[in-house]
Amino acid sequence: MYIAAIPNRNSPPAILLRESYREKGKVGSRTPANLSGLPPQSVEILRRSLKGENLVSTDALEIIEDGSPAHGHVDAVMTAMRRLDFSGLICSRRSRRRDLVVAMVAARILEPKSKPATTLWRADTTLPEMLNVSDADEDDLYDAMDWLLERQGRIENKSAGRRLENNALAPYDLTSSCFEGQTCPLAAPGHNRDQKKGKLQVNYGLLTNRKGIPIAVPVFEGSTGDPKTLVPQVEKMRDAFGIEKFVMVGDRGMLTRKQVDALHDIDGVDWIGALRPEAIKKLAASGAIQMGLFDERNLFEVRHPDFPGERLVACRNEVLAHRRAIKRDSLLKAAVKELYKVRGMVERGRLSGKNEIDVRVRGILKKCGIGKHFDLDIREDGFNYRVNEDAPIAQVTAKSKGNQELIEKRLKRSRRHIESITRQLAKLSRKVDNGRLHGQDKIGVRVGKVINKYKAGKHFDLDIRGNDFSFEINRDKVKKEAALDGIYIVRTSLSKERMDADETVRGYKLLSQVERAFRSFKTADLMVRPIRHRPEDRVRAHIFLCMLAYYVQRHMMEAWRPLLYADEDQKTKDLRDPVAPAKRSDSAMKKVSAGRLDDGSGVYSFRTLLGHLCAIARATCHCSGERGASDTFTMITRRNPKQQKAFDLLQTIRAQTVRPHQGEF
Repeated sequence: MYIAAIPNRNSPPAILLRESYREKGKVGSRTPANLSGLPPQSVEILRRSLKGENLVSTDALEIIEDGSPAHGHVDAVMTAMRRLDFSGLICSRRSRRRDLVVAMVAARILEPKSKPATTLWRADTTLPEMLNVSDADEDDLYDAMDWLLERQGRIENKSAGRRLENNALAPYDLTSSCFEGQTCPLAAPGHNRDQKKGKLQVNYGLLTNRKGIPIAVPVFEGSTGDPKTLVPQVEKMRDAFGIEKFVMVGDRGMLTRKQVDALHDIDGVDWIGALRPEAIKKLAASGAIQMGLFDERNLFEVRHPDFPGERLVACRNEVLAHRRAIKRDSLLKAAVKELYKVRGMVERGRLSGKNEIDVRVRGILKKCGIGKHFDLDIREDGFNYRVNEDAPIAQVTAKSKGNQELIEKRLKRSRRHIESITRQLAKLSRKVDNGRLHGQDKIGVRVGKVINKYKAGKHFDLDIRGNDFSFEINRDKVKKEAALDGIYIVRTSLSKERMDADETVRGYKLLSQVERAFRSFKTADLMVRPIRHRPEDRVRAHIFLCMLAYYVQRHMMEAWRPLLYADEDQKTKDLRDPVAPAKRSDSAMKKVSAGRLDDGSGVYSFRTLLGHLCAIARATCHCSGERGASDTFTMITRRNPKQQKAFDLLQTIRAQTVRPHQGEF
């Protein structure tokens, strides 16, 4: 039997219960009942029952204890991983360790925590069940991290095969994260980019493709300088990844003269970098940079014998120049204000003038009533004093009438008073000569702290003396520096035929993608810090896990651009002025200002969208009175339109492969 809806001209359709039969080899149907008078919900129940579904009364339905873990955000991350063939990137063969690594990467995206805390958090989600790792503890996670580190080279090779090709641009930069503790061999003092004074740190680099997709993450001791890490990445690109021709992109601190000379000797390797401020000043002083050309355009090429075989692209960013001028002015004002405070500390407490000194000295002598025993010599620039030691003895003896015990007692008290007054007079004498801060060394140290704090020492002329100092802003130096505000020079070994000036500047600015990744590493997105691991290999594995998590997260954010506070118009990046500050499109600014999409729904950040998907739960239910595991079934919350849109966008992710990898991984 089945239910059929029969059209009825201008009337509602007739709902009929139909039955099929066969008679004399022919198939026919008859109508046992007309159901048109039944409510639609009753008709739907009968239709589903005729299809063989087991229908249960909602009054008899129960969700089992702990039976509704969060599911939507986990499902979203796992969907992205499937689209990226992420498990295949880790290892082509499935294993428990591979599943644990996938679980740790997913957890790092969803709720970054320490490994012990992760084992507790994931129990409230469907992540352990989806990967069959519900029984894993922190020791299992640590074992999987050790296994992952052994495979890091092969995983990076696979990632390079998917995302890098010959003649590719390869931006690379280095950062650091503070380390909790003292015992890790990688932890060392160095250039602290986190502004965490007194903390040891670990350095790590990031090699990406031109779209900012991470390829490799080398880890170094915290004292390792940026330039020392560059050549190993070039060797990795050639030897490990098998890329014969490529362009390394590094910042001005990475591509020093020594590194440039080393890259010149490697066939097939070109580079894009930038000059340091000292080199720019030297070029400007020699007249190599014709400042008047900036009146016509904001970039032009320069050749100079100090940089043989290189193209120099001089750029001037007017907005950056304005910002630097404002910043320099504010720093100078702050430094002057602090220097006046230091001068006040030098001068504060210093006494001068005979009358003022006399008042202060007499005030001290009156405290104990024995001032008459002091001989004073008060001058305009100071004073001297001497204690008449015989006078107190004669006075005490006369008053005590020969009582030796009383004499000793009174003399002892008198000596205490004299010692106290002597200390106070000595202190007052120092105040006459000095203020709170005195001495050329001490004043110099204090002044140095101020100018170093505001990085403004080069703009001040200082005169520090024994008990005083003066300062003046050197306006000529300020003017010379202001002339170079907003100017930077990009350098490259590429010929103009391979890459013009505009594309060269755009290539250098790809480093912003690496900086974006570092921000994601260090903030609430992935929380690479605090680093609580002690063994060197665990620290390396922890940072590698964060890179893998960013690999997945970056693809998710790109797919979700229509739902996030992100600019969807990415094509104009290749057409806009390479020197001018990046600007969002009008549609992106509309999203930011209104907080609404074109359909009127809200705009999300990546983290809040995951939170919205977290509302999708997977409930495990059973009928009342039936407690067996075989009688349970699951129900997943129906997605609302925004949640469904998020999952639809994830289907646009592609696991791109530009070069096939060789060997079994």
